[in-house]
Amino acid sequence: MYEKLTKEFFLRDVLEVAPDLLGKYLVINQKTSGITRHRITEVEAYRGEEDKACHASKGRTKRTEIMYHEGGKIYVYLVYGMYWMLNIVTSEKDNPQAVLIRGIENFKGPGILSGELKVNNSFYGEDLISSNRIWIENSNKKNDYFTAPRIGIDYACNKWKNKPWRFVLT
Repeated sequence: MYEKLTKEFFLRDVLEVAPDLLGKYLVINQKTSGITRHRITEVEAYRGEEDKACHASKGRTKRTEIMYHEGGKIYVYLVYGMYWMLNIVTSEKDNPQAVLIRGIENFKGPGILSGELKVNNSFYGEDLISSNRIWIENSNKKNDYFTAPRIGIDYACNKWKNKPWRFVLT
């Protein structure tokens, strides 16, 4: 059994937290299947109101409110009316940043993994530090990764669309 990540882990800048999440274990405690651990293999960073690909670029809204809380909270939102996207809020209060979990071992794609893990809107705002149903554990391994542009953000201008803020475990 590994240790849960501490609050301090999530209070850092998203560009530090995102690659550091690779290789860690996303742990889900479901009433039906019990506790399962899933190694994080791919993530994307979204960095505040200035990042035109970030939901916070439109300012503080009901949808993005949790992004303005201090790091360590869950931000979920629905796309295409059917896929919940699982994000981890990072940084200090009022600095809206989040990491999208794009892949876990054996499951690529944020919608697929959220479906597999039964993540839905009930997770919105959940605290990874105190929650008994979702948290992240350290793997104590050094992980190699590569970076690439983020996916599915054609609405953002080229400056933001082409940032190499997707991190993939090798």
